[in-house]
Amino acid sequence: MEKGWKEVFLTVHEYQAYIARDLLREAGIPVVIMNRRDSPYQTFGEFAVVVPGETEETANDLLKELKN
Repeated sequence: MEKGWKEVFLTVHEYQAYIARDLLREAGIPVVIMNRRDSPYQTFGEFAVVVPGETEETANDLLKELKN
């Protein structure tokens, strides 16, 4: 991952990461999902949604309800 990208959402549920990604894309924010699951055991780990640092505040505002 390039420097300057910030994690704005973290979840153990893959579907929630994709919901967050879609919300951010609709707002025109570049977004990447990082799969941090352990390869042999797909039940452990999490998904991180990251955005460029300059969009972090806007992304956090958009994801407020999803984080609750």
